[in-house]
Amino acid sequence: MGERPLLVLGSKNYSSWSLRPWLFWRKVGLDFQERVIHFDAADYRDQIAAVSPSHRVPCLIDGDLTIWDSLAICEYAIELSGRGLPRPRAARALARAVAAEMHSGFQALRAQCPMNVRATGRRVAPTPELLADVARVDAIWTECRTRYGADGGWLFGEFSLADAMFAPVVFRFNTYGGALSPVSRTYLDFVLADPEIGHWRTAAAAEGHPLADTDRIGA
Repeated sequence: MGERPLLVLGSKNYSSWSLRPWLFWRKVGLDFQERVIHFDAADYRDQIAAVSPSHRVPCLIDGDLTIWDSLAICEYAIELSGRGLPRPRAARALARAVAAEMHSGFQALRAQCPMNVRATGRRVAPTPELLADVARVDAIWTECRTRYGADGGWLFGEFSLADAMFAPVVFRFNTYGGALSPVSRTYLDFVLADPEIGHWRTAAAAEGHPLADTDRIGA
C-alpha cells in the first residue's frame, strides 16, 4: 500500500474551490491526507509554489501525480472509486453539464458573494448580474431535483459531482441569502444538514485566520 494521496487546501472558511474536491473525496469513500495553507500566511506564495504548478489551491498529490484543478481532482476520484455520477446516461450527462457550468461561470456570484462559511445574515446589493446568477442556480437546482431527485435529497437523488461543485453556493446562500424556489430551499437545507458539510463548517468556525476584506462584505 502506498502513501495516502495528499489534498492541499486553502482556508476552510473562504476557499470554495477547496471544499469541492474535499467533499467529493469524502462522499465517494476515498481516504486521503489533507494540508491547509492559510491565505494569510506570510509565506503563502512559497508554500503553494512548492506543491502546486498553478500556484493555486486545491492541489492533489498522489505519488508522482499532481492534479491542480478542482474538477479534475473530482474526475480522478470518479475513476478511482467508480462513484460520483448518476447511472442513467441522460442524468450523467446533465450532472456533468451543470458541474462544468458551475466550474466556469457565475462570475457575479463569486465576486459579490465570496464564500464566508462563518458569516450569516449578510446582505449585498442585488445587481442585475448577481440576480441573474442566483436565478440560474435556482433553475438548475429545480430542474435536477424535479427530473432526477426522487431517490434521495441530492440533486440527482444520490450524491454526485454536481452536488460537490455547488456546495460552496449553498454556503453563499446561507451567508448572504437569495430568492430561491421551495424546491431549491429544501435542497439547500438538506445539504446544510449533511454530516460532512457539518464537519467542514465546524472546521471553518475554529480555524481563525480572518480575512478582513472578505469579512466586511455584506456586514
